[in-house]
Amino acid sequence: MNRQQPSPMPSHRYRDIFAKVPVAPADRTWPDRRITTAPLWVPVDLRDGNQALAEPMDPARKQAFFELMVAIGYKEIEVGYPSASQTDFDFVRLLATSDLVPDDVTIVVFTPARADLIERTVESVAGMRGDVVIHMYAATAPTWRDVVLRRSRDELASMIYAGSEEILRLAGDSVRFQFSPEVYNLTEPDYVLELADHLTKQWDATADRPVIMNLPATVEVATPNVYADQIEYMHQNLPRRDGVILSVHPHNDRGTGIACAELAVLAGAQRVEGCIFGNGERTGNVDIATLALNLHAQGVDPMVDFSDIDRIRSVVEHCTRMPIHPRHPYVGELVYTAFSGTHQDAIRKGFAVQGDGFWDVPYLPIDPADVGRGYEAVVRVNSQSGKGGIAHVLESVYGVRLSPEQEREFARHVQRRTDETGREASAEELKALYEEVYGCSN
Repeated sequence: MNRQQPSPMPSHRYRDIFAKVPVAPADRTWPDRRITTAPLWVPVDLRDGNQALAEPMDPARKQAFFELMVAIGYKEIEVGYPSASQTDFDFVRLLATSDLVPDDVTIVVFTPARADLIERTVESVAGMRGDVVIHMYAATAPTWRDVVLRRSRDELASMIYAGSEEILRLAGDSVRFQFSPEVYNLTEPDYVLELADHLTKQWDATADRPVIMNLPATVEVATPNVYADQIEYMHQNLPRRDGVILSVHPHNDRGTGIACAELAVLAGAQRVEGCIFGNGERTGNVDIATLALNLHAQGVDPMVDFSDIDRIRSVVEHCTRMPIHPRHPYVGELVYTAFSGTHQDAIRKGFAVQGDGFWDVPYLPIDPADVGRGYEAVVRVNSQSGKGGIAHVLESVYGVRLSPEQEREFARHVQRRTDETGREASAEELKALYEEVYGCSN
């Protein structure tokens, strides 16, 4: 059946995740669960997304992006890495000394587990209104320990505990705490549990003042079901679980960051970090706009507002200086557009019978109007289009109704024209051709 030939690529140089790190068996329940409520979304565009830009955001772009995230409805926002640059430090100070942060929005700042950088981070949030989370991280996976940090498990644990003690000493009750064992998905599970036990005890994790344990797939290395198993194992075994918010931070190296996040929520994750439209290092962070609208398309309130998605897109493109792909889910220019004749015919018929009840139009998983899009671009005509799509454009734009015979005849004229030009025919061009063929202006 399969006549594919062996590839010349050196696949033998790579190992799967099971050869790299123990994957603890979970008492797997996630395959039978459904997502019925939105997790806590935490955009990291101003930190993780910003550090991945060829031209990092200047203060004006950072402020515009922050104000956009507040307007969308995000209630917890990671705003920077204040010990990494003066620009980041100054932006956090702007938030601390202005009225830009609503009372119900939690600010998160990011720091390595190093005393001097922790001190600078705590200094940056002095006087901040409302909740503040200090997010400490350390790379815990064996390759990072051995090659990058050159520390043993015990040495790295001592460094992490010294950092957590420093945050507690400098900030105390004025902040909440978060820890990320970077590259969690390639770290031994017993080591993560050991760190979690110490930190949740040291930081006095309770249901009233929970500690955030954030488990990043910093580099995506396995199929999404493996990450779900890894998250469910922690969900079932974390010490002081009722005092822990279980968070995930998937990247997209394998192109399955969305699936990893969705399965992680099924597996017990309560909080998802990512970037709006998926910016980030290499192939990006998980796209939390797509995740939210995936919930919307399943009848679950995403608890954030993308009803004016083109305005959001415009701000994001301005702030990041990066265009969004026309096929990007939900926001891309072409994602609600059909060129194929069979698709156009089905959409036209679906619109004809769609009432005020449940949305059920073929090929359109959501109503484009939900995100502020009109219907004029749903059907566009090129050489692949059929008579139904052509008739739909004339009728919806100009009120011109073709008889069944005219639909068939006019489609042949359009086919010849688009074959000759090799490009799309606009509504105006279709109207002009109609008038040319039928000698009328209506």
